[in-house]
Amino acid sequence: MSIYMHFRQEEHEFIDQVLEWKETVNEQYAPKLTDFLDPREQEIVQSIIGSNEDVKVRLFGGAEGAERKRAFLYPSYYSPSLDDFQLKAYEISYPEKFVQIEHRQILGSLMGIGLKRSKFGDIHFHDKKVQLVIGEEVSSYVELQLQEVGRVKVSLQDIPLSELVSPEAVWEEASTTAASLRLDVMLASIYNLSRQKAQLLIGAKKVKVNWKVVEQSSFECREGDILSARGFGRSKLLTIDGKTKKDKWRVIVGKQK
Repeated sequence: MSIYMHFRQEEHEFIDQVLEWKETVNEQYAPKLTDFLDPREQEIVQSIIGSNEDVKVRLFGGAEGAERKRAFLYPSYYSPSLDDFQLKAYEISYPEKFVQIEHRQILGSLMGIGLKRSKFGDIHFHDKKVQLVIGEEVSSYVELQLQEVGRVKVSLQDIPLSELVSPEAVWEEASTTAASLRLDVMLASIYNLSRQKAQLLIGAKKVKVNWKVVEQSSFECREGDILSARGFGRSKLLTIDGKTKKDKWRVIVGKQK
């Protein structure tokens, strides 16, 4: 039975990459460290490597509840340590008495210096502290280049990984019904929007499913999908519970608090 059957068409390319990593570790008998993966990619890696006898996998993103993590694939004889993940943590210092910086501004500034999203992990906010996890291989470049966020001067302080504060995601459950599992219909039901408003958000590339921008309103949602719409937060389709007498889908949704 084909491994691809369990995954969406658009995930096949990533699956090929994971199979290639696995093959390389197997053949060269040497470990392989990936860039940062989003939770859906982590899930795919774990399901493909799974309970393989020869190749094992560990995931780590710097802190216990990290969302983005690097995967470390290794031969069964190898005993991995946290150093193998090659992570560096920083605290971003800025004049917080006078100005507030936001997640999207830090994201924009990192991408603005030419950094790919896969080269850095979570951006943590705790009280007024802002913390950042990046791959060791780009750390000296980031230290040199990241001098402003928005228009605010910033500086980076090296901190040990043990000082990272990663808040656990809390999901508030609610049930809803939807006429179909199309993305525009699901967004309208979950966030109490008109279907037209949902379609506008999708068309403006403001909607992600499993951390990837989706531009088709007709995209079919599945159980376990994480949806996010800019300005409306994140939600998860916890269970799709069959249909009501009026032929609507009964869905249990978790909304991130």
